[in-house]
Amino acid sequence: MTQVKLNIQELESFVDHIITNNRFIQNQGKTPVAIEVIGEAGIGKTSAIKSIAEKHELDFVKLNLAQIEELGDLIGFPVRQFQMYKEQKVDDKINFSTTKITKKIGQWVDELAVGEYLKQGWKMTNKNRMSYCPPEWISGKKAGGILLLDDWTRADIRFIQAVMELIDRQTYISWSLPSDWHIILTSNPDNGDYLVNTIDTAQKTRFVSVDLKYDVQVWAKWAEETGIDSRCINFLLLNSELVNKDTNARAITTFFNCISSFSSFEKNLPIIQMIGEGSVGSEFASMFTMFINNKLDKLISPEDIITSSDDDKIYKSLKDVIGSDESYRADIASTLATRVANFALVYAKTNTVSVKIINRLKMLASKDIFTNDLKYLIIRTLNGEKKYKKLLMDKNIINTVIS
Repeated sequence: MTQVKLNIQELESFVDHIITNNRFIQNQGKTPVAIEVIGEAGIGKTSAIKSIAEKHELDFVKLNLAQIEELGDLIGFPVRQFQMYKEQKVDDKINFSTTKITKKIGQWVDELAVGEYLKQGWKMTNKNRMSYCPPEWISGKKAGGILLLDDWTRADIRFIQAVMELIDRQTYISWSLPSDWHIILTSNPDNGDYLVNTIDTAQKTRFVSVDLKYDVQVWAKWAEETGIDSRCINFLLLNSELVNKDTNARAITTFFNCISSFSSFEKNLPIIQMIGEGSVGSEFASMFTMFINNKLDKLISPEDIITSSDDDKIYKSLKDVIGSDESYRADIASTLATRVANFALVYAKTNTVSVKIINRLKMLASKDIFTNDLKYLIIRTLNGEKKYKKLLMDKNIINTVIS
């Protein structure tokens, strides 16, 4: 079965719609639709879904089915229940009489609670059943939440069958998910590289599946927001082809965090190489060493590009590293344009955007530093941020970008 391929930003828009649509169909008495997100290890499936839950102010429950041994931890444990009733005298309002009649109120009671009910005057009907207590993870939860079943295809087949039951009706025998709860499954691809169970067609038709793909531009924006070392962001933008199933984004982030305390990469090459070989592999580590040897870790930072006071100095620094004509470095230009756009967006979230910064961005969008497509990238990224309204309304800038 073919799945649509989405990056993390596209996944967020997709899940936003499913959540909205689930609320619509649940109001019609229909069962909400579940989603399966398939992706390589470390690509950010879990963190993306948690972020979506926070955005919608939904409760978030994550169960890693590959690590759960007892089925009861997912579906609750079996309990014997007895049907009991209590007689209640009420007025006979139908016949307009003050005569008292008896009304029987019945309910199912857990075996351990039967004695207490008997003390309170309840009686047995002699009917009993086996039921399930709500599992601990859902007990006491209110309306509105996401249930993330992580690595679900790595689980034992018993868990997979139980998941199908939950997806079908959001109910397991005697308990139900509260309203406005959405089930999301995550899994690794069934391509021979992972130890996963194959899901047959009958099971796949019960939910919507999407493939999550790596996108270096989306990663770069996340890295800017998260505070990943600026030098490391530059490296991955320049060498995005190094991200693959063997060297995934999670391992790369771990490597970057392990070396970010070095003020000088050049002076610490031996240990950086060792850390790299132990986390992202020798090829990645060697390319990173080459990046340092070529002085690319010393590229001007986006913070300096935007906030430094000297326009002429910034212009010269950019022209020196980007070059022109036959010496033009399109890869460096693209990297720095991406960094400038992302940094400007992150900067505006917690800082006042001064006229000076607006003018700096106007310079970058009008002079011969970046090509028009990269100028457009900067303007498009900042579109929608109110603090850059003056920049986006400048007719000269717009004419330059689209010319």
